[in-house]
Amino acid sequence: MEIVIANESHFKYAEVICDTIAESAKVRGTGIAKRTPDYILKKLENRNAVIALDDGKFAGFCYIEIWGHDKFVANSGLIVHPDYRNQGLAKKIKKAIFELSIKKFPAAKIFGITTGLAVMKINYELGYKPVTFSELTEDPQFWKGCQTCKNFDILTRTEQKMCLCTGMLYDPVLKKKNAKKEKVNGKAFKRLKSIKEQLFLKRKTK
Repeated sequence: MEIVIANESHFKYAEVICDTIAESAKVRGTGIAKRTPDYILKKLENRNAVIALDDGKFAGFCYIEIWGHDKFVANSGLIVHPDYRNQGLAKKIKKAIFELSIKKFPAAKIFGITTGLAVMKINYELGYKPVTFSELTEDPQFWKGCQTCKNFDILTRTEQKMCLCTGMLYDPVLKKKNAKKEKVNGKAFKRLKSIKEQLFLKRKTK
């Protein structure tokens, strides 16, 4: 099994990718926005996707969408072929597309909307946090992509404030601030621990 950045050599998989996404939506009975082969081809051409292959056989896929003049990116279309489910492949694909997103768009906020608990768990482990839809991109083209979802009427009735999907966001700026804060707190804890140990040794020697 290999997970690679998709390119023009993977054009032949565009049809099966779309079919697998459509079939998954039927089986799960949840809203998954449909994608056309032409749309997938553009993602492959721009190298904004990763694909999982098992000796040339399609196993899984996920792609990047760019919104708000590169301020936001979404990891969308995560799909695993039925023959390869329940093997931890979705998590590996999600990690690969997440790393590609950070590499290509280091300053962008990475977000996603999903109804799947498994995807939410993976996102959380990668550093995403649940957020309201108001914290996601306001780009109308993104929300237009939800029109093929069977739950789109809920989204429109609530004026894009809520739906059956849960919004999740990874903010690189906030991540750096928290990392810096944790580092400072860690140093402070070590200093305090060192002082306590020194005081203990002094008392012990008296």
